[in-house]
Amino acid sequence: MKKLLFLSCLLIMLSCGENTSGSSDYKDASLSIEERVEALLPKLSLEEKVAQMRIFHANIGTKPDENGNLKLSDRVIKKLKLGIAGIKNPGEHIDAVAAAKLNNELQKYIIENNRWGIPALFVTESYNGVDAEGCTRFGRPMTSAASFNPELVQRQWDIVGREARLRGMHMCHSPEADLVRDPRFGRMSEAFGEDTYLTTQMVTSAVKGVQGDYEGLGNGTHIGAVAKHFAGYGQVLGGSNFAAIEISERTLIDEIYPPFEAAVKEAKTLGIMASHGDLNGVASHGNPELLTGVLRDQWGFEGYVVSDSNDIARLFYFMNVAESPEAAAQMGLEAGIDIDLYAEDSYSYLPEMVKKNPELEKLIDRSVRRVLRTKFILGLFDNPYIDIEEVKKGVRAESSLELAKESDLESIILLKNEDKTLPLSKDKPVKVALLGPLLKENTKAMFQSVAGNNVRFIAEKGFHLTDEKGGAPKLLDRDPKAIASLVNKARSADVAILFLGGDEFTSKEAYFSNSTLGDRATIDPVGPQDELVEKIKALGKPVIVVLKHRRTLSINVISEQADAILDTWDLSEFGDESTAKIVFGEVSPSGKSPVTIPRSIGQIPFHYSMKEINYKKEYLFLGQGPLYPFGHGLSYGDFEYSDISISNAEITPSTELEVSVKVTNIGNVKAKEVVQMYIKDEIGSVTRPDKELKGFEKIELDAGESKTVSFKITPKMLEFTGISMEKVLEAGDYTVKIGTSSQDYIETTFKLKK
Repeated sequence: MKKLLFLSCLLIMLSCGENTSGSSDYKDASLSIEERVEALLPKLSLEEKVAQMRIFHANIGTKPDENGNLKLSDRVIKKLKLGIAGIKNPGEHIDAVAAAKLNNELQKYIIENNRWGIPALFVTESYNGVDAEGCTRFGRPMTSAASFNPELVQRQWDIVGREARLRGMHMCHSPEADLVRDPRFGRMSEAFGEDTYLTTQMVTSAVKGVQGDYEGLGNGTHIGAVAKHFAGYGQVLGGSNFAAIEISERTLIDEIYPPFEAAVKEAKTLGIMASHGDLNGVASHGNPELLTGVLRDQWGFEGYVVSDSNDIARLFYFMNVAESPEAAAQMGLEAGIDIDLYAEDSYSYLPEMVKKNPELEKLIDRSVRRVLRTKFILGLFDNPYIDIEEVKKGVRAESSLELAKESDLESIILLKNEDKTLPLSKDKPVKVALLGPLLKENTKAMFQSVAGNNVRFIAEKGFHLTDEKGGAPKLLDRDPKAIASLVNKARSADVAILFLGGDEFTSKEAYFSNSTLGDRATIDPVGPQDELVEKIKALGKPVIVVLKHRRTLSINVISEQADAILDTWDLSEFGDESTAKIVFGEVSPSGKSPVTIPRSIGQIPFHYSMKEINYKKEYLFLGQGPLYPFGHGLSYGDFEYSDISISNAEITPSTELEVSVKVTNIGNVKAKEVVQMYIKDEIGSVTRPDKELKGFEKIELDAGESKTVSFKITPKMLEFTGISMEKVLEAGDYTVKIGTSSQDYIETTFKLKK
């Protein structure tokens, strides 16, 4: 009898165990995501919950062995026993097929070695396409912003989303929704420019693209976006990474927040990353008004918020706004940080902290819900693995490579073209010297592939800009022999094309370590680049400069001396081929500068949409205005603007206007043009911007062709934060300016009546 009773009890216990661990509702795909989250969450122990709030980097012990099989360190094995929110960059240094196999193995291990079979998020980034080996390499975000073509940007990020998912990735710590207005900042090219409207259009397109317009998430074809760095990160004082951020509340609301708000409301980004810095004295990672009040209460964000690298712990040991590591963890948790990126000395303390303060578990549950919800949205509980056969045909597809080239061609900016130096002819015999420190090993071959047999090329790099070593590269001494050799090469040619600017060593992220620098105190071209331009110009030959860079440079000498300047920022892997196509006239350049190009670092802050009163006075001994304004970019076509008209002389809070302009290509080649609409509020209750971009459209016109381009003006475009810190519409006079840049336009006026 006792034996029977024991067996009965054992069966009941086993049945309960099965119900607890294997056949629970959270695995039922017919339930809603919310129902599945609520079914799973109560099953987790406190330690398992906290594990769902942490991400570690794959470089601590997640890699392939010599046979390509998964190899885990003891440290990683210990971490994965409880499950994990995610892992950053697994398989980043191997090709896509190998990475997919590795990540399948890794995911299988994670699922089989935590009690509830919870999959992990594998996280990447995107600065030139997927930040991993063997993917299509696109131009950087600043480069693609120069295209002024949101549809093109969405297609580009669609490829990023697809290629990343095929590697086994699920989330992307990109795109950047920051405005960048200080070229001292080493991370400038990671963002989409200085302007609120342009950045909003580009970020929205990027998020929609990488997420497959949200539908691609659950379908297993795309990855989730994590828009960053919320908020104001590109505005660090002195352009120095980790420095304080001082931005007025009005500027935050009217200029800094809109790209993030659009990423949340329009593009439905799955994640948000908090800024490294503080914001007017309040650390972003411990700022509940920002991360909960603005982001969730005002905008209705439902995704997760992740810290930037180690930043919750830094509330204690760097920012000194928390009394202890535990206090830093509580500050981050209460503010609304759901996932701790990398740190071992912040959220790892939460289980012990809950013993002293049980109320913290409610906040932990809040965060874990958001993480689990993301995993269910991505379909990871039902379809956690990658089809290897799909990887083989889906990564670096021919169509993706062609898109990279298309993006290049729409992003190259013709800053200057004196006496129509460009395009060069392929029909006449000519000798071209390709020279300078930004020349690549394959530059000559790429130019040859475009130019044909009539054009002869000679090529020489001459010198490097830095020693290209370590976290803080050093400038090299001037090399007179190298300069003389380049000048001699130019002397023997008919035309000199100089590849100048900067590279990944002269503009880069400055990491937390004191030995890793990336910001600059000046923005003049480094090394003897100006000297090289002057000496080659003195030969009396045409000088064309191809400007490659990752931060805006004060190119005064280059601008004065060069006959033509092509500003390429940082193009795709086919960048020099695309540049050659522009040089030889296969395509007319159509890029526009997404930033103001200053004459001197002393003009900073200096963006086109500053308050009108900022333009009252110029500086002693410096030319007027910028070297090149925001929105500037020439063409091989010649566009004439005329016949501006507006549908009504008045607008009210409940009506809209339409303004139109006739654009004619009076040149002799087919070309694209970005038609830009700016609005100026003539009188406001607070000081107002000189003008603000409110619309643009990229059009293509044959030689002699005309097109009427129309823009809608809505009351929403005219809103701003007034004296009472509330959004207002103020009656009065407005000017609409439509043209080819922020300084070259025709205009009309209207009134707002209330």
